[in-house]
Amino acid sequence: MRRKLVVGNWKMHGSLAQNEALMTSITAGLRDLKHADFAVCVPAPYLFQAQSLLQGSNIVWGGQNISQHEYGAYTGGISARMLADFGCTYALIGHSERRVLIHETNTSAAASFGMALRAGLTPIFCVGETLEERQAGVSEAVVASQMIAILNTLGLDVISKAVQLRAVIAYEPSWAIGTGRTATPEQAQSMHTFIRSQIAERDPGVANRVRILYGGSVNPSNASQLLAMPDIDGGLIGRCSLSPEEFIEICRSASEIGGRAAAEAGD
Repeated sequence: MRRKLVVGNWKMHGSLAQNEALMTSITAGLRDLKHADFAVCVPAPYLFQAQSLLQGSNIVWGGQNISQHEYGAYTGGISARMLADFGCTYALIGHSERRVLIHETNTSAAASFGMALRAGLTPIFCVGETLEERQAGVSEAVVASQMIAILNTLGLDVISKAVQLRAVIAYEPSWAIGTGRTATPEQAQSMHTFIRSQIAERDPGVANRVRILYGGSVNPSNASQLLAMPDIDGGLIGRCSLSPEEFIEICRSASEIGGRAAAEAGD
């Protein structure tokens, strides 16, 4: 069984005081959880604060986006190497809000994925469909096109590099983000199975190792059911990552599932 990973995405929230209180609480709450991995992706201005408060804990940190360019005249852009300077482990790539609101494309997201790998970061590559696409019955085609863009842009050799850095995929149906609607565990599992099958067509070994997170309004009430699905390897948490109590509860569910799996495996 792949080790569970829970990643908090703070989006455009936070202040120095709020962040310190939140990180102090989750550091204490997650300290004794041994059977899952934990991370927070914070707004860029607070990366130094996250590095200062989280280093030495069992929580790593990351950025919410990186430019498709290495450097240059791109005012407001954040390069992969800038995130690396702050000790980031992860970088979100192609989040649905970036695709919809900032008009990022499959091609630009794939290029950013490559930049993350070059800087030694672990990309969390986000894929997912809109409500209209789901209702039109093209969910799988949309997700497949988002994933294929990596190969078309970067080539086949990117797979080995991505595996080396333990690249992560996050399925985040935009119709289930901040809407109060959540995919059932069975619906989420079905898409995760499809995503893994797409990777398996090119490399079964990679497909078996890659972690696929679910990012559609995971909360303490549904976390255990979702994370118990065989192809759901963790969660990308939005709103609940801003509440220490809720985030800790979700992480506890992940660790408990991981602990049971380890016990069954005799580890």
